[in-house]
Amino acid sequence: MKKIVLLLAISLVIISCKKEVKKETKNEVVKEVSKEVFPAELSKVFEKHGGINAWRNAQVLSFNKGEEVHTIDLHSRKTVVNTPKFSLGFDGKEAWLDEEVKGTFKGNPTFYYNLYFYFYAMPFVLADNGIVYEKTDDLVFEGISYPGYKISYNANIGSSSDDNYKVYYNPKTFQMEWLGYTVTFMSKKASDNFNIIRYNSWENVNGLVLPKAITWYKKDENGIPTEPAKPATEFTLPLISQGKLADSFFEKPVK
Repeated sequence: MKKIVLLLAISLVIISCKKEVKKETKNEVVKEVSKEVFPAELSKVFEKHGGINAWRNAQVLSFNKGEEVHTIDLHSRKTVVNTPKFSLGFDGKEAWLDEEVKGTFKGNPTFYYNLYFYFYAMPFVLADNGIVYEKTDDLVFEGISYPGYKISYNANIGSSSDDNYKVYYNPKTFQMEWLGYTVTFMSKKASDNFNIIRYNSWENVNGLVLPKAITWYKKDENGIPTEPAKPATEFTLPLISQGKLADSFFEKPVK
């Protein structure tokens, strides 16, 4: 039901936008949009997954993880996560939590509200502002070498600027295959302990290739993935739209 409401809200926004009449001016100035520059191989990865331009033009992303419905404004990064028992989100200033029964949500809303967004929106979130790219050693799994890049952040970018990522891609197709990541939200200290996720399968969502399932893997003493650590996390009911949602959509419900 929440997904249907979301679709209706986006549809109404698109219809209202189409009804607007824009006046043309003779001396209209067209500003040329500067081209973003990424490492050549990463540019090919982004292109394989639909392209940066398509990602930049999208306004709203929504997906389900089990009973959780995640909805994100891709430009402001305002977020709502709805479930039958609780809702949480980020209104642009602070994270919030709304529970039917107090204590239902076990965790930190500030940490959780965009956690799965980052995993789901790969590889495009690795094109955010303030990122530093560095070539890293290949990841070798079952005899196949996957080239990769290490992603770090300039100081004071986001709530965990000490987080690092490593994205690995298929050397022939340039499709993303693996993600390494560190977690520094609690410690606020840089770490060399990378968790590893395999991106099992993908699907085309309005021109963007986004994940259907991801699997966390165990590692050996050298940090090489060995076997699945738990069953795959599946994503369903994906939605990408160029219709913008009202700011009130992302605010904490008033009771």
